[in-house]
Amino acid sequence: MNEFQLKKILASKEALNQKINDYEIEKQIFNLREDLGEIKGHLEKADHNMKFVENTSKVDFSDWVLVGCYYTLYHAALALLLKKGIFSKNHDATLCLLIKHYYKEISPEDLEFINFTFLNNEDFLFYAESKNKRENASYSTKITFDKADTTKVIINTRLLLNKIKEIIQDD
Repeated sequence: MNEFQLKKILASKEALNQKINDYEIEKQIFNLREDLGEIKGHLEKADHNMKFVENTSKVDFSDWVLVGCYYTLYHAALALLLKKGIFSKNHDATLCLLIKHYYKEISPEDLEFINFTFLNNEDFLFYAESKNKRENASYSTKITFDKADTTKVIINTRLLLNKIKEIIQDD
């Protein structure tokens, strides 16, 4: 999902619900009972991926660092959805479901006064950007990516992973 598509579904519940309906018709989304073992398993996988990222970044495999960052977030996202009794077999469907169930729109002025146990525009933009960077790292022939950019992705991945864990804990 590119940034334009993401902004469209963030701005329009109708567009978001239509995409989710399409994924349901395609049998990419289904309901499950909340399974604490599966939720815990996805969070453990996210932590495992984060360790991989942190260790791999030391030996400059920046392409794999970007891949690992995205999959850290993806497993954390699946844990969030399982907390709501939903599972997705499609990466973009996962993002749509996160928006439907965890997005709160607030003004930039209010950001500094609010408890950050929700997901906002920047979180979803980073998630989508991380997925796009993962696709570029996976499918292009490029093996080295900008160190400063990669470091920023690692930091933001850790921050978003921690936020997701806090949401799950508070839910």
